[in-house]
Amino acid sequence: MAVTKKSKKNSRKKSPPPQTLVLLVRHGRTPTTGDELPGRSPGLDLGEEGRNQAETVARHLTPIADRIDAVYASPLERTRQTAAPIARVAGVRVRSNKGLLELDVGDWTGRKLSELRKLPEWRTIQHSPSSFTFPGGESFADMAHRFGSTVRSLADRHRGRIIVVVSHADPIRAFVAECMGVHLDLFQRTVASPCSVSAIAFSDGGTLVLTVNSTGDGVDRLAPS
Repeated sequence: MAVTKKSKKNSRKKSPPPQTLVLLVRHGRTPTTGDELPGRSPGLDLGEEGRNQAETVARHLTPIADRIDAVYASPLERTRQTAAPIARVAGVRVRSNKGLLELDVGDWTGRKLSELRKLPEWRTIQHSPSSFTFPGGESFADMAHRFGSTVRSLADRHRGRIIVVVSHADPIRAFVAECMGVHLDLFQRTVASPCSVSAIAFSDGGTLVLTVNSTGDGVDRLAPS
């Protein structure tokens, strides 16, 4: 009985779908980190520790610098200052994008966290953020939609490459939660420390969260198993 050979076309192994790696970096420490709710306050620069953190994360990314296609940052000073050393080692410029902005906390901008934690609204922010809108500002739901749409658009623009997105804690944490299929009301359970890296891989096969809140080296070795 004759055996029909498979056609050469059918015997070829299909190439895996191209993956886009997005490295989400929170900005470095500022003089108000942990004490105030800065929101979108202009003129807030990195402190000395924050500048050192920015240089450190750039050094950690140096092994993959030649593969970084673009570096994006929110328009605020602290994110652009964090992005600058990364862009330098990658040999690209920092691109500003308003979709990566911090959550607009409206009337709460610049207020002390020690005071805000005493307000009844604080419990809602911690346990039901999807239902909360800052007075004179933005809702968590709108922030999550804005940031998520922006990152996915940037990933699609740089399909199959690596991009760095420098932003703020809440947008990053909310997006990581979304990528993990976690409801927005639970995003406060994730952490994004100053100058931490959270890595997300996008492909036609889906979305993979590779690491969250990484503050050490080894980012260059991240890959789906």
